Amino acid sequence: MSDTFPDAIHTEDDLEELLSRPSEALIRTLAGLSGDISILGVGGKMGPTLARMAKRAAPDKRVIGVARFSEPDVREKLEAWGIETVAADLLDASAVAGLEKTENVVFMAGRKFGSSGDESLTWAMNVHVPAIVAEAYRESRIALFSTACVYPFYDITRQGAREDEVLTPPGEYANSCVGRERMFEHFAKRYGTRVSILRLSYAIDMRYGVLHDVGRAVMEGRPVPVDSGHCNVIWQGDASDIALQSLAHAANPPFVLNLSGPELANVRNIALRFGEHFGETPTFEGSEQSSAWIVDTSLQQRLFGYPRVPLPRLVDWTATWLGAGGRSLGKPTHFEVRDGTY
Repeated sequence: MSDTFPDAIHTEDDLEELLSRPSEALIRTLAGLSGDISILGVGGKMGPTLARMAKRAAPDKRVIGVARFSEPDVREKLEAWGIETVAADLLDASAVAGLEKTENVVFMAGRKFGSSGDESLTWAMNVHVPAIVAEAYRESRIALFSTACVYPFYDITRQGAREDEVLTPPGEYANSCVGRERMFEHFAKRYGTRVSILRLSYAIDMRYGVLHDVGRAVMEGRPVPVDSGHCNVIWQGDASDIALQSLAHAANPPFVLNLSGPELANVRNIALRFGEHFGETPTFEGSEQSSAWIVDTSLQQRLFGYPRVPLPRLVDWTATWLGAGGRSLGKPTHFEVRDGTY
């Protein structure tokens, strides 16, 4: 597979090809890893292209995508890419018990938006489902998607939260995500399961993400909120690639990895860059706070190298996509929220 990327992305087919393009390192990693791969919660924003990437990197392995598939076209697309699909509700313990137990698992299920007003469902999805899955797949090697929201806010003049930071985040959603990690840790301790925990911070796809949100605001003449004026972001294709490679690092006790870009992205500066693209002068609301949800990705860089797609290219790609009227998933990140209420 080539690591050469274009100057712009014009179609969704091109976007999904790039999002699912595996690195040579991933191809080597999966070649050295025994067993097939199940992806639980494959129907979300990131799941389909991650599944396709796994299949492209390891065409001789079976890749099985599990979700409720409330959107039938997602299932059809996955199957066209050679991924086996199984419809199941992960809240149903008997349904999970009946799933094929592959040697490798990527767990992507969870709930964030809509948490406020139905907190019990958020806790069920983010804590109860992990307990069901962790026990059912106790013999598997598991890569678990978590979030940088498990950390407290961090001083923006410092490197960002490291993997050994004490987890004391604000809000019910973030605390339910701590619960997700704890369930996998508990059953790993009980059964000896090998796990990698991936604390992802803001994956970028042209159709959604922090850059999409900032760029749209600039293009439409809306003020850009800058109270949470700093963050880490990563090309979704790089996040998927590293997540799949992390299966080879799964361990007991669990291996923990901050997953994002190494730069401290400055929202105001990014908005100004979008303004140059669109010929607009951005306006802002709020003022930059001294702390933000930011992470130290030193371990990631040491193990997996610098992401293939750097931040300036992500901004340029997003600007071109938005300027050409590219599709939006209509799922804002709410990166500006500081109290954990989504």
